[in-house]
Amino acid sequence: MQENHSFDNYFGVLAFAPGSPYHNGNGACAKTDHQCVDGLSCAVDPDGNFTCSNSNVDNEGGTVFSFHDSRRCVRPDLDHGWFSTHREGNFLQPNKTLNRFLADGFVRINEVTEGNRDQTMNFYNQNEIPFYYDLAQKFSVSDRYFASVLGPTFPNRSYLMAATSFGHLTTSDTFPPSVDGYKPITGTIFDLFDQNGVTWGDYFQDAPQAGSFRAFSANKIDPHFFPLQLFLLQAAGQPGVGPLPQVSFVDPNFGVFGSPGENDEHPPSDIQRGQAFVSQVVNAVRNGPFWKDSIILIMYDEHGGSYDHVKPPKAQNGVRTPDGIFPGQCADLSNPPASEQPGGGAECSTNFINPSDNSVKDAEDLCPELVADPTGPYPAHCAAFDQLGIRVPFMAVSPFSKPHYVSHMVGDHTSVLALIEKRFLKTNGGIQHLTLRDGIANDLEDMFDFTNSPSLNTPVTQAGPPLIDCTPQ
Repeated sequence: MQENHSFDNYFGVLAFAPGSPYHNGNGACAKTDHQCVDGLSCAVDPDGNFTCSNSNVDNEGGTVFSFHDSRRCVRPDLDHGWFSTHREGNFLQPNKTLNRFLADGFVRINEVTEGNRDQTMNFYNQNEIPFYYDLAQKFSVSDRYFASVLGPTFPNRSYLMAATSFGHLTTSDTFPPSVDGYKPITGTIFDLFDQNGVTWGDYFQDAPQAGSFRAFSANKIDPHFFPLQLFLLQAAGQPGVGPLPQVSFVDPNFGVFGSPGENDEHPPSDIQRGQAFVSQVVNAVRNGPFWKDSIILIMYDEHGGSYDHVKPPKAQNGVRTPDGIFPGQCADLSNPPASEQPGGGAECSTNFINPSDNSVKDAEDLCPELVADPTGPYPAHCAAFDQLGIRVPFMAVSPFSKPHYVSHMVGDHTSVLALIEKRFLKTNGGIQHLTLRDGIANDLEDMFDFTNSPSLNTPVTQAGPPLIDCTPQ
């Protein structure tokens, strides 16, 4: 899972790439047409110049159209907070994004909060991210994969690991309150792995994403955390290092210790750094002994403030929360029974990174009625966890991937859990799951042909680091 790009930002013009097997849907693809990409509405001239009709108004009344941008470093970072993302979806009525998603606030929000008016509307193509374009055209890609929350990194990564953000709304809550990490009431996918004997590992560079839920400190480290180099050796079948586990999470360098090593594609780092990292991982598996029965899923945590034209749908579980916990009313098992009550969970009204940017405040910004009673009944008209986030890139690279295939099935980060649960967590009582979200999520299996392995012999290219790195130092 990489960081902070919308589908339109990376693959909005995928169908226009030279030799592409796809055609552009211009806002609509038939469900049965798997060579159609629901990308930006554009025309391209013989010289490769784009003219697109997707647009946003700015605060001066002008119009900013989607445009091709060769600048690989977005500066400053775009706004993708809980409140701001809802305003990007419906600038004047942000609590109505579920029923009235207009995608009309991207420019206005970023002009005010970040001073970056235009780059929210930019997109890249095969010139900037050739490795990703090559994978997307050879294997399977989804144009209906969404982040799990209309908001930032930590809530979305929590859905990948726990099928809920248990009330949290801000990335400032990332670092947990105790050495053993957050303890969601409904548990994590790692808990299910351990309970069922499923082998797993989180391979990291500077910090494991699972460190929010498992021990990662100078004094205690969860035994499932390993350096990236070990993954590369195991994937290559190096003698003496053991086989790959059944499930691997492979993390980028998040820039925790500064920008020199960062390769998560989070602005303002050079996106070609992340492409080179992903290429290294993909090639290690593709050229190793485990390729024949592997699935590599490449996704992005959230949109990072970049424009996307597709309305995020209603969450498939059909209720306002996956676990009964509403925005800003965090609950967990950090100090039961008090912490199981609305707002009683750890780091809800403060945190270690930025105490003023906390989940209670973020919830109140979008839903001012909560100010009077932050732990009381959640107002029915305020946005909750019943809508998926902004659409993000998603690729399935595997011998089982249907070649040149665009999936139109709705998915989100809990769909990855649903696929894992179906493959590894079946019991006599059915498939185990964590919350209502992963319990009903699409399992992504329409992207695969497990009988014929149609992409077994498909080659992959390699991507090196940027020749001229634009990352600010």
